[in-house]
Amino acid sequence: MGVRVDKWLWSVRIFKSRSIATKACKAGRVKMDGKTLKAAFDLKIGDNIQVHKEGFYMQFEVVMLIGKRVSATLARPCYNNLTPEAEMMKYDSWFVGKSATEIREKGVGRPTKRERREIEEFKDPDESSMLNIELDWDD
Repeated sequence: MGVRVDKWLWSVRIFKSRSIATKACKAGRVKMDGKTLKAAFDLKIGDNIQVHKEGFYMQFEVVMLIGKRVSATLARPCYNNLTPEAEMMKYDSWFVGKSATEIREKGVGRPTKRERREIEEFKDPDESSMLNIELDWDD
């Protein structure tokens, strides 16, 4: 007896919700041996599946079948991560270099609407605000 692929992907925490796992199957992002799997496909121990998630191609071998969501520490022994090292390095290169969270002085509170707009304008000035700059040419 097997477990539905969408249910297993959700149970071992590869996807955050079962509906997201089902949508990934419907979109053709879950494959086995080059064939797209439907959400109702029954996985068996030893199956190798490929999952395309957020720009990354991951490969997993099914070691244990579970049908209920468990903690990450209990889910880890249920699969072997066969993702190639190059793909894992792709994740590292994407993640490295991201800026840290912004820090606001203690006791200042949340930004007001005006402050928030000023912050957004500072971070990402759009072309429309650049066109509104008036230059004085007094020559």
